[in-house]
Amino acid sequence: MILSMTGYGKSSVKTGTRTITVEIKSLNSKSMDISTRIPFIFRSKELEIRSRITDRLERGKCDFFITVEDSAETSSQTINGAVFADYVRQIRDIANQEKINLPADWFSTLLRMPEVISQSHAEELTDELWDTVSDAVDQAISQLMEFREQEGRALENKFREKISNIRILLESIRPYEASRVENIRNRIQESLRTVETGYDRNRFEQELIFYIEKLDISEEKQRLENHLNYFVNTIETGHGQGKKLGFIAQEMGREINTLGSKSNQAEMQIIVVKMKDELEQIKEQVLNVM
Repeated sequence: MILSMTGYGKSSVKTGTRTITVEIKSLNSKSMDISTRIPFIFRSKELEIRSRITDRLERGKCDFFITVEDSAETSSQTINGAVFADYVRQIRDIANQEKINLPADWFSTLLRMPEVISQSHAEELTDELWDTVSDAVDQAISQLMEFREQEGRALENKFREKISNIRILLESIRPYEASRVENIRNRIQESLRTVETGYDRNRFEQELIFYIEKLDISEEKQRLENHLNYFVNTIETGHGQGKKLGFIAQEMGREINTLGSKSNQAEMQIIVVKMKDELEQIKEQVLNVM
């Protein structure tokens, strides 16, 4: 079964008067790319968190957040003056540069910006608190992995559908192959009737055979069929096959393009265009496979 690189997980725990929420989301990426937003109290655990994410997710662009909320009655809050002043400066500079009139309540909006408000209890991380948060981190990652599995099943169904469509289109070329050779022969013979001088029929047959062999698509059809089978087999061999599926799709594209270049019938060229459309949809979705 394949896994999608798209996923989302969330877990919340309550400890004392605080509610701690862990969120993690991922999108497709060629490598592991982690961005974190973690309160100061948990910064000492950032490397451990990154290691856990890398071990479980393996690949993808990942955003990780931890937020802490405290009840208004018991929370002792402090405004971080330096951070607040920096936000004010940046916002005013941008507003002046872009000629934007700031709303009357923009001061209250600043108080909701990250790191502006800090809690009085944020200086100390106990083992008990970290154990609780650590479990929440694992739960959020597990939820994201479940999401990836669900998306992976949807991708697999889509791939199988598109592969089946290409097979049907490939088979639909067959009726045009036999008539194509006869049409080529007749067209060339018709052209030769306009030639005033005679021609060597044996040489004509040899050249015609050579020309028809150049237009033969049997090998391309066989190779494309092999690539289709290989693609399906790769889907069934486990996760972490995204790059491999991408390579197989490229090879499928080469064979389809060759079929198109050798197709000198309008009906066959229409079929090839439809095959390209199905393959393009596969290529787009393969980018989301881990």
